[in-house]
Amino acid sequence: MDALIQPRQDSESNSDNSPAETRRPQTTRADDATTTAEASGEATASSRGDASTRSGATRATKTGSEKTTSAPTRTQSVDPRLPPGGVNMITPSALAQTSYYKVSDYVTFGWNYTSLSVKPSKIDVYISCATNSATYTILSNATFEPTQEVIWDTKPEATGTAPLLTDMYTLIVKDASEESTAIPQAGHLGTYNQFTFGMYVPQPYTSLQDGWKCATCSGAMSSMDLHALRFMLGMCVITVFSFTWFAGGFGAFF
Repeated sequence: MDALIQPRQDSESNSDNSPAETRRPQTTRADDATTTAEASGEATASSRGDASTRSGATRATKTGSEKTTSAPTRTQSVDPRLPPGGVNMITPSALAQTSYYKVSDYVTFGWNYTSLSVKPSKIDVYISCATNSATYTILSNATFEPTQEVIWDTKPEATGTAPLLTDMYTLIVKDASEESTAIPQAGHLGTYNQFTFGMYVPQPYTSLQDGWKCATCSGAMSSMDLHALRFMLGMCVITVFSFTWFAGGFGAFF
């Protein structure tokens, strides 16, 4: 019995005296899966963030380009057979005789437009004098209106350095975007320069005693004019008497 028991004791002794094995912490598959999932999630999130950023940048770029892109300008088609646009004077009337205005007065001009298919956005209005090659601006880059009226102040301080002369002047109305020498186009406003008027500088008063003479009175006739008038009257008298004598010789009055 002792022999049978001894080996069991040795076995138990060997089991008790053997060094304990150090167990390494085991990594479970679940932990590995979680770690892999977290890494994959971070990579996916980063990837999605980059994609979102790129997409946002793309959208911003596209949106910005769409906002800055302007629509193409459309030009109005006009029948080339139509006449150019013109101006019809209202004040003073186009049918009235030539108007004369005194320098230093206010002069009013009014007009509307004819044959105008394309309206200009801005217009220029000025006065031109050929004698002193001067221009006097009334309106510059003014808003277009179908019927317009302007008042021109002709005082020396308002007209500038070129004084107004006793002469003829021309009213000019044109499209502000065009040169005055541009060729008129169908339906567009051309340079209007058909209205002329006179300006005069008032003269100081001169009495008859100071030598004033009436240009339309007989007293203002020169000696040459008086001799010519006497000669005409004398010829008329001679012609009448000669005809009377000639007709009386044939017995026309008996």
